[in-house]
Amino acid sequence: MTRVLGYVRERVFAHYFGNGAAADAFRAALRIPNALRNLLGEGTLSASFIPVYARLNEQNKEAARALAGAILGLLLLASGLLAVIGIAFAPAITALVAQGFDGPRRELTTVLVRILFPMTGLMVVSAWCLGILNTHRRFFLPYAAPALWNVAGIAAMVGGAAWLKGEGLYGLSLALAWGTVAGSVLQVAIQLPACWRLLRGVPLRVSGAPEGVRAVITAWVPLVIGAGVAQISGLVDTFLGSYTGVGGLASIGYAQLVQVLPISMFGVAVTAVALPELSRDALAEQAHDQLRVRIAVGFRRIAYFVIPSACAFVALGPTIIGTLFQTGRFDADDTQLVGGVLAAYGIGLLGQSTVKLFASGFYALRDTRTPVRIAIVSLVVSGLLSWFFMRRFGPAGIALGSSFGGTLNTLLHLRDLDRRIGTVLQRADWRALGLVVLAALVAAALGVGGDQLVAAWRPIARGIVVLGIFGVAYGALTLALRHPDAIRAWQSLTGSPAN
Repeated sequence: MTRVLGYVRERVFAHYFGNGAAADAFRAALRIPNALRNLLGEGTLSASFIPVYARLNEQNKEAARALAGAILGLLLLASGLLAVIGIAFAPAITALVAQGFDGPRRELTTVLVRILFPMTGLMVVSAWCLGILNTHRRFFLPYAAPALWNVAGIAAMVGGAAWLKGEGLYGLSLALAWGTVAGSVLQVAIQLPACWRLLRGVPLRVSGAPEGVRAVITAWVPLVIGAGVAQISGLVDTFLGSYTGVGGLASIGYAQLVQVLPISMFGVAVTAVALPELSRDALAEQAHDQLRVRIAVGFRRIAYFVIPSACAFVALGPTIIGTLFQTGRFDADDTQLVGGVLAAYGIGLLGQSTVKLFASGFYALRDTRTPVRIAIVSLVVSGLLSWFFMRRFGPAGIALGSSFGGTLNTLLHLRDLDRRIGTVLQRADWRALGLVVLAALVAAALGVGGDQLVAAWRPIARGIVVLGIFGVAYGALTLALRHPDAIRAWQSLTGSPAN
């Protein structure tokens, strides 16, 4: 439901804002607090806080309660200070991150940054709630709560458009910003009562004295450094995108929304399942053998779903974008521009989707430095290539540089992992990859052919037919070629063996 509402929110955004100056400003303004949220929030906090809190909760509930209150206090202090700095120095931050904007876009971005920065603290509190609720096996609420964030944004746009009719996009941008902050308030408000009951009140304090606080911070620092590289990469894309003219930065944002779907659905999901097993494998007698096998299986499963996604992005980018976003102010020209950016992102999709899996191999070996070192090298290469290609291809060039940098990141991880535990991907794994690439290319060719036949249709109907042809062809070909994950998927869907 949250993902569906997230898509609805973005389609409504496309309808009202299109791919113009106001869309550029809002994407840039949201990028900055989002970077801080990702540094302090779900990913890094959950991985460092939950293990320590869960252990204490089993041993001493009062100590666990004190830890929860102290961590919340420290998070509120850090995010509060950052919010004050963000509000006070919004013009300087905007000038630094979106230096290429013209005067009106920069002014609007500055106003939006000031409104959106307090959202950082609210979303960090939401991440803390997720840690508490997940530890107590309350899984539905923390993952359903973000739906309210999307609903608030949708309501702000629809209501603002009706109320401010004929007044341009400046007022609507402000309405959406305030709606986004209101959504963050709702997201926290729906979770806090449950946390309060589980903890029997929250002993809020700013202190490093309670048991477990130092352990959480010690585990959190390397995670923040690793996440920081990714956030810097996003800020570099924003900086470069601001130089690509009106609509350039917004087009990158739309394409990234589509790009991240296969990465999160398959790359992140497979890695999340594999990480605990990799940690156990690293302690086994035949540790390196078991690590190699598990990482190779994870790579094969990710590739089975991500390679066709990449081929679809490259071959059918405008068709996909038209299906998802072409409405209202988002017209056919915008579809072509964003489709080209999506195609460029498709080139590096496999690398972006599998890098966390290979990095998890190092984490299982208790090595957090190697992934960070590789990520920094890849970030520098990605930034330079994005700048180079941007000068020739505009927004698509930034995506192309990011794709090459992401692929390099994965290749360096794989190379160093091979040196540590032996060759990870064996001949059978490369053969399986070859089958997937072959099937995806044939399916893409059939999809392009179908796209030519229905080119005059409306975007949604066209996309359903073309992507349907692509998906059926890919599934049928991989089944015919007896790919193990095709057989596994068929059995999961039908409950019967694939003949």
